[in-house]
Amino acid sequence: MQVSVKWLHDYIDFTETAEELADKLTMAGIPVENVIRADEGLDKVVTGRIEKIEVHPDSDHMVITSMNVGAAEPVQIVTGAQNVREGQIVPVAMIGAKLPNGQKISKGKLRGVQSNGMLCSAEELKMDVTALPKEQTEGIYILPENTPVGIPASSVLGLDDVVLEFELTANRGDCFSVLGLVREVAILTGNEPKWPVIKVNEDDAAKASDMIRIGIQAEDLCSRFSARVLKNVKIGPSPKWMQQRLEGAGIRAINNVVDVTNFVMVELGQPMHAYDYDQIAGHSLTARRAVEGENLHTLDDSERLARGNELVIADSEKPAGLAGVMGGLESEVTDSTTAIVLEAACFNGASIRRTSRACGLHSEASGRFERGTDVTATIRALDRAAQLLQEMGACTVTQGVVDVYPVAKEPVHVTFTAEQINSRLGTEIPAERMIEILE
Repeated sequence: MQVSVKWLHDYIDFTETAEELADKLTMAGIPVENVIRADEGLDKVVTGRIEKIEVHPDSDHMVITSMNVGAAEPVQIVTGAQNVREGQIVPVAMIGAKLPNGQKISKGKLRGVQSNGMLCSAEELKMDVTALPKEQTEGIYILPENTPVGIPASSVLGLDDVVLEFELTANRGDCFSVLGLVREVAILTGNEPKWPVIKVNEDDAAKASDMIRIGIQAEDLCSRFSARVLKNVKIGPSPKWMQQRLEGAGIRAINNVVDVTNFVMVELGQPMHAYDYDQIAGHSLTARRAVEGENLHTLDDSERLARGNELVIADSEKPAGLAGVMGGLESEVTDSTTAIVLEAACFNGASIRRTSRACGLHSEASGRFERGTDVTATIRALDRAAQLLQEMGACTVTQGVVDVYPVAKEPVHVTFTAEQINSRLGTEIPAERMIEILE
C-alpha cells in the first residue's frame, strides 16, 4: 500500500513533514517502509520561456536559445532538440542540477558556444512517458502556454509530492485505504478529517433493476453483491488531479471509468469492477463457483482452465471475471463502451487468497479482499464512483441499486470499561481519551 501525502491532505490538514508523519504512523503500529520524494532531482529545474532562437554557427542541427527563467538576465542554452519554437515554455535544468536520470548539469560549451543549462525531455525528468502523447515523448517536453515562468517545474508537472510506502500487517485491512489512513492521522495529529460528501444524482429515467440481474449462488464465498448501471458513458482520460493521485498510489491511469474504480478502491478500500453492459450475455451477473475445466479469459489476455473451486462472476453464458482478482477480457470497458455496470462486492478472503496463488495473479483488489473488506461499504463505493463520473460529465445514472445481501450483518455492540482495557494493555489511558480515539 502506498499513498501520496497530497492525497492525505485532501481529507485532513496537518503541519508535519512527510518524515515526521511517517515516524508517528510507524510508532502507532502503521509501519511506513519508505518515504519517496517524487521531485527528487528536480530542485534546480524551473520553467522557462524560449524568447529567441538563433542558428548555431558551427552546427546544422543545434540551435542557441535565449531563455527567460524569471531571472534578471536571460540565460543562453544550446540544444539539439528539433521541436523547440520561440514562445514555448519548457522545463529548464539550471547549472548544478542533478536530474532524476543521474545527469549532472554544468556550465560548458557545445561546438564552441557557451551553454548555461539544459532544456529537458520527459524521459530526462523520469516522467511516465507511457501516459503521454507521442509528440511529448520525443524532444523537449512542452509545458502549457499559460505556465508561469521561473517557478519549480515539479509543481507544474505534479511531481511536488511525497509518497508514503506502507508495510501493513495482515490484520490492518482497515488501513488499506486513504480514509483508513486519514483516521489514523486524525488521532495522531488531533486534527479533524474532512470526509468526502458522497451524493449521486440519479438523472436517467431507466431503472437499474430492469437492465441487470444480480445473483449469488455461492453464499459462503460472496456475502454481498451490489451493482449500479450507468448510461450515455463517454470514455476519455480522467482529470489530471486523479491521474496524479493514482500515480502516487502506484497505479497507472487508463481511462476515466477504470481510473474512477481504482480511485474509489484506494480511497474507500472497496475494490470495484466496471463491465461493458452490452458485452454481458443475458444482462445478468452471478457470483458462483467455476466449473472444472471452464475457460477463464482474464484482462491480461491469458487463458486459464478453472479447477472448479474458484469464485467467478459469470454472465448467462460464461465467466465474466475471476472474482476479487481480475476482470474478464470480453466485458472490458473500451473506447466504444456506451453503458457500464459498476460492481462492488464482498468476497471471502481465504477463497480469494487461494485463487490468487493458484492462478499466479495478484492485484490491488485481491490484496484488499484477502485482508477483509467492509460488507456494509459496497453501495457507498458504487455511489462514489457514479458521483465522480457524473461530475466529469461522463455518464448518466439510472434509478436505484441492484443489491443482493442474503444475510445482513448486524452491528456488534461491545461493552467494556477503561479499567479492563488498561489492565489488559498495561496502560493508563483515561476513559475520555479512549472515547476520543474510538470516535
